Amino acid sequence: MKIGIDARMLSSAFGIGRYIQQLVLHLQQIDNENQYVLFLRQENFDEVKITNPNFTKILADVAWYTLEEQKKFLDILNKEKLDLMHFTHWNVPYFYQGKFVVTIHDLTMYHFARPEASTLGSVKFWLKDRAHRTLIRHLVKKAKYIIATSEFTAEDLVTTLGVSRDKITVTYQAPFVLETLEVNNENVLEKYGINKKFVLYVGVAYPHKNLETLLQSWQIFQEENIDYQLVLVGKENYFYKRLKTKFANLKNVIFTGFVDDKNLVSFYKKASAFVFPSLYEGFGLPPLEASLYGLPVASSSASCLPEVLGESSLYFDPYNKEQIVDVLNNVLSDENIRFELKNAARENLQRFSWEKLARETKNVYFLFLDDRK
Repeated sequence: MKIGIDARMLSSAFGIGRYIQQLVLHLQQIDNENQYVLFLRQENFDEVKITNPNFTKILADVAWYTLEEQKKFLDILNKEKLDLMHFTHWNVPYFYQGKFVVTIHDLTMYHFARPEASTLGSVKFWLKDRAHRTLIRHLVKKAKYIIATSEFTAEDLVTTLGVSRDKITVTYQAPFVLETLEVNNENVLEKYGINKKFVLYVGVAYPHKNLETLLQSWQIFQEENIDYQLVLVGKENYFYKRLKTKFANLKNVIFTGFVDDKNLVSFYKKASAFVFPSLYEGFGLPPLEASLYGLPVASSSASCLPEVLGESSLYFDPYNKEQIVDVLNNVLSDENIRFELKNAARENLQRFSWEKLARETKNVYFLFLDDRK
């Protein structure tokens, strides 16, 4: 079977990118039966190393979420005469007529679609949002199978879009194990002005990530405790800049901007706790990655996070600032809680494996093969 994979988003810099990166890596390790065509952009073309002769790379230097994607990428796909296409995100050319499966990571736009969550004007935002919703409704009906990143997302697809649960397979992601896990650069923290014990957040700053509430909570936390810094790691964009301006006078807060994997190890290994206040996630990889380093996690109780983190986190209502403060205080000061969270994390991590995800994804491909018999 000739299978295409949309790998244009492949990257180590963000969640969907890492999902594609690890899927491609592990499929090469486990599948010697199928032929694979990987569609990549110029910027990540050389990042993928072919280790399995059944895999080939095709340059598809087409930006996602564009009109060009609807025409140029469609033409590239059609030339390959694929038996099955795996779209790793919902940005599928509307008029693609081939058989395909699609990974839906979340339905954030249906629950947190607000103009203030975009840099577009209100009219452009409304038009783009409606176009995206039309595309998603079309593709979930047309897809042979849907891969969801959590049971929460699967149920969200059922209730929000009316998808049959039998059409959905859940494949859990896994923490991204860094090759530089043992690297510990003592100078990294000093470079960013981190000179106290600190609470760590790693991720983007979109409004549904709820960082504004976290910073308001930190203001309360600082009234009785100035021994800690709050460190927010994430690529600076419009939303991070807005937060920096709004909370410019808040003490003991550090915005690092983007930190590469090698240096990020030092943050994970030196932090006192990890905090994740998100209102909505399709999987929630950052707190799971924090668990990999034995870092106690304080997490929102919203969406899929209890499903993914299990007993390895102490939870708070993400809308309740006082509760966030209380949970942070407990995670930072109660050694029994910290010990229990670390033990629970070690057990919880056993549930997640990129190889397992690749095998489950391959099984979805074979469901299509069975349908043809």
